[in-house]
Amino acid sequence: MKMVKSLLLGSAAGLVAVTAGQAADLPVKAKPVEYVKVCSLYGAGFYYMPGTDMCIKIGGWTRAEYGWDFSGNLATGPWNGVGNSRNQNNSTFRARGYITADAREQTAYGTARAYIDVGINTNDVGLNTAANQFSSNRAFLQWAGITAGLTQSFYDFYSVPAASLSGYFPASDTGDPGWFVAGYTAQLGNGLSATVSAEERRMTQIINVDPANISALAFGGFFGGVGGGSTIGSIGGTSPGGFPNGANTDGIGTNPTIAGVFPGAGAYGGFQSPDIIGNLRLDQTWGSAQVMGALHEVNASYYGVSSINGTSAVTSGTPGQTWGFAVGGGLRLNFPMIAQGDYFQSQVNYSQGAMRYLFFTPDFNWGNASGRQEGYGVLSDAVYGSTGGTFATGTGLNLTTGWGFNASFEHYWTPAVHESFLGGYSAVSYNTQANNQLCALENGALTGPGLPGGASGAVATPGCNNNWSTWYAGSRLQWDITKSFYIGVEGLYSQIHSATPNATNTLVSNASGGASPATQALGIAGSAVSTGLPGAISDVGVWTVRVRMHKDFLP
Repeated sequence: MKMVKSLLLGSAAGLVAVTAGQAADLPVKAKPVEYVKVCSLYGAGFYYMPGTDMCIKIGGWTRAEYGWDFSGNLATGPWNGVGNSRNQNNSTFRARGYITADAREQTAYGTARAYIDVGINTNDVGLNTAANQFSSNRAFLQWAGITAGLTQSFYDFYSVPAASLSGYFPASDTGDPGWFVAGYTAQLGNGLSATVSAEERRMTQIINVDPANISALAFGGFFGGVGGGSTIGSIGGTSPGGFPNGANTDGIGTNPTIAGVFPGAGAYGGFQSPDIIGNLRLDQTWGSAQVMGALHEVNASYYGVSSINGTSAVTSGTPGQTWGFAVGGGLRLNFPMIAQGDYFQSQVNYSQGAMRYLFFTPDFNWGNASGRQEGYGVLSDAVYGSTGGTFATGTGLNLTTGWGFNASFEHYWTPAVHESFLGGYSAVSYNTQANNQLCALENGALTGPGLPGGASGAVATPGCNNNWSTWYAGSRLQWDITKSFYIGVEGLYSQIHSATPNATNTLVSNASGGASPATQALGIAGSAVSTGLPGAISDVGVWTVRVRMHKDFLP
């Protein structure tokens, strides 16, 4: 029996050895192909990059639009000094398209994220010369609470594009063009967070009212603190030491050397300090709320410059710098009890010397002419000027004050058709010295270095008041044909409660038959005065209509 058992075990061992030998002679099986796998960590549309733990999402969108009465610019809208003449571009076409990439991976300190979009922005105003521009409004990194790069300001709360197709009314929202930030967000629990951020400075023009460089006949080229004459609205013209802003090419002004109403920051000095932003935010199922503040350095240039052998040279003093600020609060309330998706959003802002936290766009002097009537408003962070015919001394920086609010309500008539109702109000005011200086400039009272006391001694023309305000109201109706494709139409009315140059509110042409000093100083000389005939300052209102078709590559 033992012999039989040994024989059977030996035979089995032999068979195993033979089988193993034959298997070793077979070809090696190929490794499985590494197919792209879905990454569910970060939501829909993400996939693992083969051979890595990184997830990426490729998306984008394309948009076609038409706008009426936007003065040739869907971004800045009708308040860019248009004259409502036959030269005005009432119709505007625009097409935009972007490709986006979102890459994320896990680290020991949380998710590391990189995001970018690149695209094109094409406009045509009927001249068959569409302006094709490369565009990118996002390029940022996020990790361990840090956000750095081109994204949206941490000051913002109210979302303009969420409620409207247009954005030419005052608001703080930087969402569309993007903004440079470097911030840290701490999650405090239960939906509460706090952020501190250093950001790109938000600048509006600083106005240097300089009597020493003003010519009674050539009343153009506001130099913004570094040369040229004093015209509110340009960034230096072509004068020595100036910051050229280009000639008035909108076909409205009577003097082609006068810059239009697209000033940036003519009298700002070099970039010394970023804006400091802080916010405290709460997000809950009922909605969200935020309080925020900003510190902004108002860093002026000089009282003036002179030209030495064609080279600009600083000859005197400066008003220096001071700090402006902005504070705000925002509230969003969800109303699913009315209809699923319904919500209300609002934001209020107050600022001294940091007006771009109220007027992110349009960030320039406001002006619009209707027939023989024209409304205008000067927008600035500060006003100052030199003393007499010297650049050695002068006034300090008179910070501009402003406040405003935005509000909208979104209602879903059906799951696919929804409408927003929106409105807002903003006001700008100047202290006594700043108003006196602006009034003297607008009425041609600063005629040269002989003016006693220079800008510091300026006296307002009777009836002149540079405080102004604007309000808007409208509605956008949108049909979501699919989750990624919609068509929208919008009607929006806005009005300016104009500043006033004198007691009679009249714009009378100057001795040479051109525009009045007031309109030349503002760079908004329109059809009401371009013929040399009297015009009148009054409140002006504008209707705009906009239609959009939009398709996302991914929902």
